[in-house]
Amino acid sequence: MERKIITTNDGSKTIFIPEWNENYHSKHGALQEAMHVFIQSGLHQLVKDEIRILEIGLGSGLNAILTLIDSEKLSKKIEYTGLEAFPISDEEFEALEYTKLKEVAPFEESLKDIFNAEWRSRTQINSDFSIEKIDEKIEAFEAPESYFDLIYFDAFGPRVQPEMWKKEILEKMYSTLSSGGIFVTYCAKGQVRRDLEAVGFAVEKIPGPPGKREMLRANKK
Repeated sequence: MERKIITTNDGSKTIFIPEWNENYHSKHGALQEAMHVFIQSGLHQLVKDEIRILEIGLGSGLNAILTLIDSEKLSKKIEYTGLEAFPISDEEFEALEYTKLKEVAPFEESLKDIFNAEWRSRTQINSDFSIEKIDEKIEAFEAPESYFDLIYFDAFGPRVQPEMWKKEILEKMYSTLSSGGIFVTYCAKGQVRRDLEAVGFAVEKIPGPPGKREMLRANKK
């Protein structure tokens, strides 16, 4: 499937899939979306000093590096797990030019270490951040019970990847969250909200990132 690098409205780049008319991150601003949806609406909502994060859709690694950067500011220890069935290539990683972003530039080596980390093995990036990248589909992922504190659900939208948003998948996400854990996604579809509630989440619609009116945040009761 063809993938193209495009520049979004905030100057950061993302990957566009013409066949699906779908982007990895918002065309209105990849960096802004990642910060708003996952860092501000997710990570910043937890008061714990040690946090286990599961990302569904590791993609370009943007959410991971922004989490590492933020964890240093907040003095939090992060154990990060990223699921990605279709890893990007070395050429795509270079073309995204994340190291040219002023927010990321001071962490260039950490970004490269995240990208080059061995798959299916936990890698310590710095004293406070480790990552395990898992190259498999969510259906095959053996999610540990009540383990993660935060889920970044960054799968492609229900329009092009409906299998990622099935109730059984959302049940798996609920099961793998610890009590009081948080699930965040850019998606605000009514059916997704209803299914999240049906599997046990307490769901709220909150303001979305630039170009999107709403997003969903859910808590494990």
